[in-house]
Amino acid sequence: MKNKIANFLLFGVFTTIILLIIVFTTSIFSGCNPQPQNIEVKEEETLEPATFETNENKNDAAADLKTAMRKLWEDHITWTRNVIICLVDSAPGGEQAVKRLMNNQEDIGNAIKPYYGDEAGNKLTDLLHTHIAISANVVKAAKAGNKTALDEANKNWYANADEISSFLSAANPAWGIEEMKTMMHDHLKLTTDEAVARIKKNYNADVDAYDKVHDEILKMADMLADGIVKQFPNKFKDG
Repeated sequence: MKNKIANFLLFGVFTTIILLIIVFTTSIFSGCNPQPQNIEVKEEETLEPATFETNENKNDAAADLKTAMRKLWEDHITWTRNVIICLVDSAPGGEQAVKRLMNNQEDIGNAIKPYYGDEAGNKLTDLLHTHIAISANVVKAAKAGNKTALDEANKNWYANADEISSFLSAANPAWGIEEMKTMMHDHLKLTTDEAVARIKKNYNADVDAYDKVHDEILKMADMLADGIVKQFPNKFKDG
């Protein structure tokens, strides 16, 4: 009787082990060969680009104006430099450079016509043409070492700068007269430094002076653009 019970228990244990082996083996093979599943594929999300609104770039129209104004005044100093090099170094192409520089003054005058009218734009062009003509006299007198002629040319140059400042300040209250005069006087001084360095063949100082001219003219261009946006906000509304 005891032997029968022992054999029965042994048979049960053996059967249990066999079943566990079968289950374990099945699970391994089923893991290696998974059944196909329906996987839901989500549509790729499109992320909108980040936008940053700043006081300097409220909308496209204001940004375009600032870019255009910078381009105009960068042309102003670029072609002024070209003329300086032609005059000082007796380089060819001076006539063409002067013509291009004079055209730039027309471009600047035309840029304000949509806001202040044709008469004002033409007046600014005339003032800037005079500014360029006098600057040539300054460079020629400095190159010749003629102090009397240089002093006279500088006197006329600064008087013209003050006239430009007064004209612009009267057109837009955002362009304060003292601030405009400071901007214009700095422009003349830095341009003179550039020309004198070239005359003295101090080319390191020449390059440094031009960099300062560039930095200053961008500030002036931004001041002019910001003033227009402030005075004519309806022209620069979004949408």
